[in-house]
Amino acid sequence: MAAGSGTKAAERLYDMVVFGASGFTGQFVVEEVARAAAAAAAGEGPLCRGPLRWAVAGRSREKLRAVLERAAERLGKATLGAEVDVLLCDVGDAVSLAAMAKQTRVVLNCVGPYRFFGEPVVEACVENGASCIDISGEPQFLEGMYLKYNEKAAEKGVYVVGSCGFDSIPADMGVLYTRDKLKGTLTAVESFLSVKSGPEGVCVHDGTWKSAVYGLADEDNLRKLRKKIGYAPVPIVGAKLKKRGFLFYNQEFKEYSIPFMGSDGSVVKRTQRYLHTELQETPVQYGAYVNVGGLGSVIKLMFAGMLFLLLVKFNFGRKLLTKYPEFFSAGRFTKEGPTQKQMDGTSFTMTFFGEGYSEGQDPQSGKPNVKICTEVKGPEPGYVATPIAMVQAAVSLLEDAPSLPKRGGVYSPGAAFSKTKLIDRLNRRGVEFSVISKPEV
Repeated sequence: MAAGSGTKAAERLYDMVVFGASGFTGQFVVEEVARAAAAAAAGEGPLCRGPLRWAVAGRSREKLRAVLERAAERLGKATLGAEVDVLLCDVGDAVSLAAMAKQTRVVLNCVGPYRFFGEPVVEACVENGASCIDISGEPQFLEGMYLKYNEKAAEKGVYVVGSCGFDSIPADMGVLYTRDKLKGTLTAVESFLSVKSGPEGVCVHDGTWKSAVYGLADEDNLRKLRKKIGYAPVPIVGAKLKKRGFLFYNQEFKEYSIPFMGSDGSVVKRTQRYLHTELQETPVQYGAYVNVGGLGSVIKLMFAGMLFLLLVKFNFGRKLLTKYPEFFSAGRFTKEGPTQKQMDGTSFTMTFFGEGYSEGQDPQSGKPNVKICTEVKGPEPGYVATPIAMVQAAVSLLEDAPSLPKRGGVYSPGAAFSKTKLIDRLNRRGVEFSVISKPEV
């Protein structure tokens, strides 16, 4: 069933609604939807069926109008006003959420932290036949929604796809891309994230910081939730991928690396479990890491990390962390978020090192005998690459319906989009997937 088929798509006023459009990330998502709409109107865009019908939603009409004006200015247009509707909607008002969901095929939910504000939107979408996409990097929220709404979403024929931003589309789709480029059977992948910044440095809005604070504080409940879901263990095929230590020197990059603290690992695992159980595909083991630089960076990071882990355990500590993000993150997280100059000067590269077994070689016996290296590169991850990933995921829901899983449900990006044209769409928008070195035997 196509997205939003609980009510015939033709009866819905909009293809997409951006909810939380006037929030820090929401404003950049609006700009990206406006780009997709302009391209569609010019006949060169991502949509096959004419213009993109869309709206923005949030609590304040003035703020939403201001966001549309800013997006128009950034796109060099006089106005976006007439072609984009404004819906007043509040996450605390179920009636307004239901009204929004009834009018659209897909909701792009930008209101976080999702553990506090995400569920009412998912519920409204599932109940009212709209698909829903978010950019959550919070495993507890993502997996909690799966437990509560997967069956209902399947019944309604709608798709709820979490973590469709920088967490975790580059990682999840990057693993699938690596698998598809290997002639043979891919059995294990490690990814290494490098973020480069210009003279202005890197900065992240404190919404992401809050999600990390509450996520780490609640790790015990995540374990309980996973017990409740009762996941079947994902079988290990091929040589077991060794876990690396908390800090290690990476010869490939000539700098230190640590495990990536985001949701990539858990999202990729959910995708691999789905592809194995539903499509009988060989599951890929995965390890996610981030490069942190030289010894000076490591010392600063370890000091900040120990302080963070100590404070996050206590209520007063969490209050301090969320009140003074700039102080506790050495200026990396701020309430204002990055400047345009900082965003323009920042980019990311995620490098994937895969190993597996050549065609005709049994992955259950012997050592891996082929290697491959691929890469996903893109602009600033939080507010440039994330809106691109989110909007192209929404376009894939609308345009690639025959290639989506046959049933609706709550999915990780790789599970939802493994057969779609999402990677091609991302490549065209500057989040580029490529093979760095062909398999070596």
